[in-house]
Amino acid sequence: MQKNIKNHPKKVASDADLMASRRSFLKASALSGGGFMLGLYQDVFAKQENKFATSKATPAQLLESSNFNELNGFVKITADNVIKIMSPNPEGGQGVKTSMPMIVAEELDVDFSKIIIEQADLDTKHFTRQFIGGSQAIHQGWQILRTAGATARQMLREAAAKTWNVPVEEISTELGVLLHKKSGKSAKYGEMATAAAQIPVPKDVKLKEVKDFKIIGKSQRNVDLDKIVSGKPLFGIDTKVDGMLIAMIVHPPAMGLKFKAIQNDVVIKKMKGIKDIFLIKIFNDDYEKTFFDTTQFNEVVAIVGSSTWEVMQAKNALKVSWEEQTAFTQKRNMLGRKIEEKIPAGLENSADHSAKLAEGLSKPANVRRKDGDVENAFKNAAKVIERTYNVPFLAHNCMEPMNFFAHVTDEKVWLAGPLQKPEFTEQALSTRLGIPLEKIDIKLTRLGGGFGRRSYAHWLVEAALISQKVKAPVKLIYTREDDMTAGIYRPSYSAKYRAALDADNNLIGFHVKVGGMPQTPLAPNRFPAGAVDNYLAEDFTLETNITVGSYRAPHSNFMAAAEQSFLDEVAETSGKDPIAFRIDLLKKAQDNPVGKNNDYDAKRFIKVLELVKEKSNWESTKSSKKLGFSAYFCHDSYAAHVLDLTIKDGSPLINKVFCAIDCGIVINPDAARNMSEGGIVDAVGAAMYGKMSFTKGVPESNNFHNYRMIRHNEAPKAIEIHFVENTENPTGMGEPAYPPVHAALANALYKATGKRFYQQPFIEFV
Repeated sequence: MQKNIKNHPKKVASDADLMASRRSFLKASALSGGGFMLGLYQDVFAKQENKFATSKATPAQLLESSNFNELNGFVKITADNVIKIMSPNPEGGQGVKTSMPMIVAEELDVDFSKIIIEQADLDTKHFTRQFIGGSQAIHQGWQILRTAGATARQMLREAAAKTWNVPVEEISTELGVLLHKKSGKSAKYGEMATAAAQIPVPKDVKLKEVKDFKIIGKSQRNVDLDKIVSGKPLFGIDTKVDGMLIAMIVHPPAMGLKFKAIQNDVVIKKMKGIKDIFLIKIFNDDYEKTFFDTTQFNEVVAIVGSSTWEVMQAKNALKVSWEEQTAFTQKRNMLGRKIEEKIPAGLENSADHSAKLAEGLSKPANVRRKDGDVENAFKNAAKVIERTYNVPFLAHNCMEPMNFFAHVTDEKVWLAGPLQKPEFTEQALSTRLGIPLEKIDIKLTRLGGGFGRRSYAHWLVEAALISQKVKAPVKLIYTREDDMTAGIYRPSYSAKYRAALDADNNLIGFHVKVGGMPQTPLAPNRFPAGAVDNYLAEDFTLETNITVGSYRAPHSNFMAAAEQSFLDEVAETSGKDPIAFRIDLLKKAQDNPVGKNNDYDAKRFIKVLELVKEKSNWESTKSSKKLGFSAYFCHDSYAAHVLDLTIKDGSPLINKVFCAIDCGIVINPDAARNMSEGGIVDAVGAAMYGKMSFTKGVPESNNFHNYRMIRHNEAPKAIEIHFVENTENPTGMGEPAYPPVHAALANALYKATGKRFYQQPFIEFV
């Protein structure tokens, strides 16, 4: 399969004939042959380059060759009424390639089924936050995307008013048609596109009332669905250009080892199809790494050849010797916060990790929040409950292997592949290659799974270094074993919770102490902070040479599991219903909050709990069924689950999961439900089976035969998703459904087995 690489000479040399001399334009531009292109971003209007000023190509040809970009979307309209909306953020299955253009189309007032939607390439000059992560794409782009559509519509209205010599207030629109009802005149957007391009871009436009939405809130088909089902090239792994070589890497077999020597490269180079074997250093020693410049092994051996099979055979036959790495310190710029990160030496064991975390919980830690007199509350408590929760490292296991295409020449760098944070990676690549940013083009392909793993795109840098060395286009491919054993895992965490109850079983004190290797998961201002008079939150971190990074709903995936499992046990000890217990606490946070820095809106949180309680028939079925409840706030959204479980033949069987979510206005209901369902299934699998352990630095799992993933027959038999209806601006949707699942499962298992679960994976303790 072929994938068109932006301006790449191997496949799109004809683009040079379409591109005329460059000249700048401001705000809006006419397309050659008639048409209109509007660029809009953040709070200002950008200068762009009109590549089509003197081209003789048709509007359709120009549209297909266009690579204009804006922050979160822009509109192109040709004279023959072809309307295209660009989607700037990478698409990783969360649906932004559909939902972002939906927002633009809503304000533009067009027929969504008749527009063209295209994935934008990386453009760090004109886009801001052109990445996915933190479930913030829609939340951050909401106003910008709406403004983009509304501005284009207003300019078309003004063009029509000027052409027909009528007041602009008398011009209305309907599904891409401009109307002047008094005179009966009408025109398709394309007919006014060229005139609209001459209109000064208005700085203030009126946005629609929520009640007037026609597209937002109505389910729309995924714009890539046909291509996905029919197997057309969409993903990075599909990329292919003439003369492209295949590359793979060999990395140390254990964390804590580094490269020493290649032992048989002369022999391996003689194998069929093999072009070269050499060592590459990903980041220079004096480089100050940024937040996402993360890699377990900075030196790896590259093998380059003609085909995947030939390179794999050479990789399996290659012999490389390794040696233990000494401790070192590296400089990091963590989104503006400068730190020195200490990486210890040694070959680590999971048993030692557990012991160190347990030791950390027994010592004083960093106080992150303290309300009231916590010590006195526990001293005078009638009952004290104390529990400890542990989770292991986890691998991401994206279905599409890590891969990237690179072609590095002296004049230009072309890249294509799946990335979550392309603008950050491009900066690292520019520094490493010594090539200016303007000479780097990155085509964003659809991600075959991300989950945080593709935020740390060291393999892009590797691909570029390999291409630079062999002076040819290269596609780098990781095997499953490469990815699973090369680091960047969900950290291992441990938390100790304590609750103090008075003689009437009221919660009067709450204490959480949590540690991670090497990151803390603590969010000290989340519930139940603000709901308990005496509250203490502490944390600590431990050094490790095992590289970690973001994993779906970073940190929250553990904190929700531990906190909500513990609150269930506290509710039971106090003799209260689990949902009612939490609602009572939230009502206190709503009516008489403790502290002023509480992250959540208690009123919205309560509505989610009440909704899932109603939809699951909690009151009437809680005594007859094994139901587990959990709720959590993260990524600016609220989610609650009720999980119905039974034990069959000694194994848990999940009959149904009820889910309630408040994420503000839901853009695309079907897509939102799909994300929630996927998150629930994913979380069940991680909680029940996920585990990455180490013996002398060696990952004990390297593929799916020994890293347990959820299977089809283990997924919930039914999932029912409900959204709180409101007019709040949209918030996170890709991750919020994931964290509460762990505790809902643990609490349901308790009802079914009579055992509490304090350590994952649960399957080891059922």
